[in-house]
Amino acid sequence: MAPRKPREREMLLESVIALIFIFVACVDLCDGATVVDVYRLIQYDMSGVPFGSRLASLNHHAASLHFSPHADLSRTVLLIPLRELNMSFVKEYIAESKPLGGLIFLLPRMFSFENKDGMGSNHQDESKELLKNALDELEQILIHANVPYPVYFAFEDDNIDAVLTDIKKNDVTGQPATATTGGYKFVVSAPEPKKVVSPPITNIQGWLAGLKTDDDAHQLPTIAIVASYDTFGAAPALSVGSDSNGSGIVALLEVARLFSLLYSNPKTRGQYNLLFGLTSGGPYNYNGTHKWLRSFDQRLRESIDYAICLDSIGSWENELWIHVSKPPENAFIKKIHEDFSRVAAELGFKVNLKHKKINISNPRLGSMNSFKAESYCGHPSELSSTELLGKTGGLVDGRHFVNEAAIVRSVKLIAESLARHIYGHQGKNIQIFADNSNLAVNPSYVQSWLDVLSQTPRVAPFLSKGDPFVMALKKELEDHTDEVNLHRDVLDGMFTFYDSTRAKLNIYQVASVTFDLLLLLVLGSYLIVLFSFLVITTRGLDDLISLFRRPPSRKVKTA
Repeated sequence: MAPRKPREREMLLESVIALIFIFVACVDLCDGATVVDVYRLIQYDMSGVPFGSRLASLNHHAASLHFSPHADLSRTVLLIPLRELNMSFVKEYIAESKPLGGLIFLLPRMFSFENKDGMGSNHQDESKELLKNALDELEQILIHANVPYPVYFAFEDDNIDAVLTDIKKNDVTGQPATATTGGYKFVVSAPEPKKVVSPPITNIQGWLAGLKTDDDAHQLPTIAIVASYDTFGAAPALSVGSDSNGSGIVALLEVARLFSLLYSNPKTRGQYNLLFGLTSGGPYNYNGTHKWLRSFDQRLRESIDYAICLDSIGSWENELWIHVSKPPENAFIKKIHEDFSRVAAELGFKVNLKHKKINISNPRLGSMNSFKAESYCGHPSELSSTELLGKTGGLVDGRHFVNEAAIVRSVKLIAESLARHIYGHQGKNIQIFADNSNLAVNPSYVQSWLDVLSQTPRVAPFLSKGDPFVMALKKELEDHTDEVNLHRDVLDGMFTFYDSTRAKLNIYQVASVTFDLLLLLVLGSYLIVLFSFLVITTRGLDDLISLFRRPPSRKVKTA
């Protein structure tokens, strides 16, 4: 009997090891369903008060809006399509700080800057407008809330739609995803968000000198054309701002190109300096613009005749609005309006005037009014653009909602009105930038830059000093002006921003623990029966029984 025992122990050990491997396989049984790009809700502090999503990592089971009313969602991630969004639910959970494991909002592909379907022609489609309004409202709620769990945005595709369908089926049948029932598990492995230290802001200034009357061109009057190039939105990695303010950037660059052609010939160089400013920090009290204006010397500041600030000029149809800081009765403002209105009538649309009362003593609103007069071209919906963290490039501001023809018409209006003012042709029906001439507005140029801007997130705190996009703007302005300077500074300390703006969502289909235990029981029973059969057939029943007998105790005899 003794020689057989090592072999018996060896067989038993092999069976135990096999059982352990099967147990581990059962417990970790899951299927990696898909990997999805997700974009985190912005995280920031304003004067020390926290806002946005305060966490980044996720590791919870998933559910839909069809969850049981009595379900505990503290360790559950809700996957919510925008098409099914219940705004009351979102407001309730955020306002009352109800516990959630996380939120993932599923956006239609039309809001993705990689989607180019439906540009321009059908941007007023009623169903799209409803979705746009819903997303706009959701974004404003999330931006101004303190959310203690991870919040992400993702885009619809076939894979995640199939996952959502399965999750809904489970929720409707009363079998939500848990450790005991299985289902889908959402995992985002992300480090703890860190503060962005000394976020840079960079202003780009281009100078096109007028015809010198002496050795100092600064003695000539100056017209400033300004556009803010950065954005702000609920998801920094998605804030491309095609209209606000991609349209303004495109218009400024095209106006600079057109006047560079005129100014390249001394015979057509006007007796006005043209100052082009692409400014940063617009959503944050016009922080970058204010710093840029303070860098002007006194002579330059006093030489500015007026400024045109371009914003959101790609979403109008038949009426364009000029917002002015001085009363419309002001003689200078009235003259500017008449000049613009006359050109607009020739182009087949109207220009209206809107007086924006601004308290210059308010540092939040007074920086742009350091100019002698401000003509602020924009859409009526942009009346609130001077508000703190205004709507500048949010989730709804994509390429497919921009009317490209509107930008071209805006450029024609601005360029023609400026040229008539510079060359003294006011009131004359003279087209300096006539179609089919070498001075005509170039729609292809407008389209190409609009495409670039509509794929480039531009939230200022996440743009580096030498960011390729900023350098590309600088180079483009260098091609159309005499001199270009960069004015670099740091965003003022009222705001603190955090990184980790995008991640990968791993979706796993996890088997239930009940199924694992049942499978383990079946396999374990099979191994025991197999082991017993082998021992009986090779050693005999007595040997099998002896394996389970308690060995006799050995007593040590003492003297």
